[in-house]
Amino acid sequence: MRSSRTRSPRARAGLAWAATLPLVAGALALGAPAADAAGHDGGRHALPGTKPLWATRQADQGATSATAAVTARVYLAGRDAKGLADRARAVSDPHSAAYGKYLSPAQVRARYGATHDQIAKVTGWLKKSGLTVTGTTNRYLTVKGDAAAAERAFAVDLHNYRKSGHTYHAPSSTASAPAALADAVLTVTGLDNAPRLVKHHSAELPPPEGVFRNSGPFSSYYGSRTDKKLPSAYGSKAPYAIKGYTGKQLRAAYGAKKWTGKNVTVAITDAYASPTIAKDADTYAARNGDPRYRRGQLSQVLPENYTHIEECGAAGWYGEETLDVEAVHAVAPDSDIVYVGGASCMDDDLLDSLGKIVDGHLADIVSNSWGDIEANETPDVAAAYDQLFQQGAVQGIGFYFSSGDNGDEVDNTGTKQVDTPANSAWVTAVGGTSLAVGKHDAYQWETGWGTRKAVLSQDGHDWTGFPGAFNGGAGGGTSKTVAQPFYQRGVVPDGLAKANGGGAMRTVPDIAAVADPNTGFLVGQTQTLPDGKLGYDEYRIGGTSLAAPVIAGVQALAQQARHGVAIGFANPGIYQRYGTAAYHDVTDHPLGAGRDLAVVRVDYVNGTDPSKGTTTSLRSLGKDSSLRAVVGYDDVTGVGTPGAGYVGSYRP
Repeated sequence: MRSSRTRSPRARAGLAWAATLPLVAGALALGAPAADAAGHDGGRHALPGTKPLWATRQADQGATSATAAVTARVYLAGRDAKGLADRARAVSDPHSAAYGKYLSPAQVRARYGATHDQIAKVTGWLKKSGLTVTGTTNRYLTVKGDAAAAERAFAVDLHNYRKSGHTYHAPSSTASAPAALADAVLTVTGLDNAPRLVKHHSAELPPPEGVFRNSGPFSSYYGSRTDKKLPSAYGSKAPYAIKGYTGKQLRAAYGAKKWTGKNVTVAITDAYASPTIAKDADTYAARNGDPRYRRGQLSQVLPENYTHIEECGAAGWYGEETLDVEAVHAVAPDSDIVYVGGASCMDDDLLDSLGKIVDGHLADIVSNSWGDIEANETPDVAAAYDQLFQQGAVQGIGFYFSSGDNGDEVDNTGTKQVDTPANSAWVTAVGGTSLAVGKHDAYQWETGWGTRKAVLSQDGHDWTGFPGAFNGGAGGGTSKTVAQPFYQRGVVPDGLAKANGGGAMRTVPDIAAVADPNTGFLVGQTQTLPDGKLGYDEYRIGGTSLAAPVIAGVQALAQQARHGVAIGFANPGIYQRYGTAAYHDVTDHPLGAGRDLAVVRVDYVNGTDPSKGTTTSLRSLGKDSSLRAVVGYDDVTGVGTPGAGYVGSYRP
């Protein structure tokens, strides 16, 4: 969970023990083109979302130099954008006669892709304006040139603006294309350069980050170990946190039964690639009771070069890939896994990774544990993502995105909002829970993931400031930019859908799974040890970065139950099952009203060993910022988590 807005960094969604990456992009405003000081005339097709909100009159520092460098992407609309969206809905809706009648990538290109004539005309327009086309795909053209050429092409004036103590250039009005190309140009990204991140000159990735370890004591299953000497909480002694759930426990909790994901492929997208993933994944499987990987079961599709290595914190993404791969394999041990790594954590590169999956139909299920806040999303980039998601849906590909790890985002940003791309109407947003798996792998309960942390007092007699400050929780809430999709009507309460005032809007998430790092997953990874050497180690981890691959794994089981028939875009089917035994209906008080829950954690102060001592804290569960998990649909867990009957409900 990423210059221009298209290079905005995406943060890893749920390595919940680590700090997330800084979010640097500004939101863009809608506007209409008009005649301006440069003498641009009419006959233009507006490209909404191409003028940043931060490009204000007050921040204006004057015209950008005509020789300033500009790099942009011009996304192609294809020959029938409305038809693509309509088809994506029809093939995904169980109530439609076209349900499940997917097209191949070649058929999608033939029916909805840009024509040779469109590409030629767009290329001609850009070149005539003085821009150089440096790359052409079936989805976009990459162009470079000076500001003067960009201004001619897109009928804008580029000005310099102050933003966060720096100066960046951006359009002073909404960009446009010639009216004759209205059916060919979807949008343009890259006309602003806030911030422009330089490329790293080396393609080599840094070594793994320093080792992270959990201190004991641990519970082997939920509630198995309690220290009676510690202070009580909520009328009883809280148990120690588990060491970390493994595949056997997660499969039991979410109704895997006999299904293993055989003959189903799951794709994973993240940035960069762990240099030790194959060895780590196999070692983890052998140590924790998962089947060993077959030859070729885990594969990678990687870019030729990596960029923005330092800005994106490349080594921090190794753990993300490791978590995603090991979680999918733990839940669906026979499924094939293809990891498609991005050249960086920027939107352009992540879009390219998703594009590789769609264009090559590399998988039917795609897990994505990254995102950004909705305020940083822009209409131009959102359009590029949605076009890909719709093409995937038409082909029978479903995308699953983490909903975020900061609850309603108020503590993180000061504003209540959801995350993106999880807010897209064309993806499955995965929320998070705290999970209790008891003795003999028995499912006990779940709460919405939302924790408060109180540290043990120095005298050991109480929990200081109990219950403590908010310490992370599943993202969710109501979108300010995306209208309510058809599948949420009649399920999402108006109190949530209309929470922002006005009409009903997209509400997040759709479904959920374990995410709380205090009831999280055990992961194994090669890390840099205190002596500077590399070594394999294991630690407990969580976040909706865990929930997304867990749900992807469950969907692989469901697709196997469907005799391998692709589920595709899953949301219409997910909501069709609402209110049935397919789901655990998760609430914040699963043991009854007024009965709160907590676990005790002991952590190394330095995150590695006892040399600096340990700290003991109480983590209260089911307290997700302003969000609440209640009976029925809610904005922490969506329709709930997969129950014992979920996978079987997909059988023909």
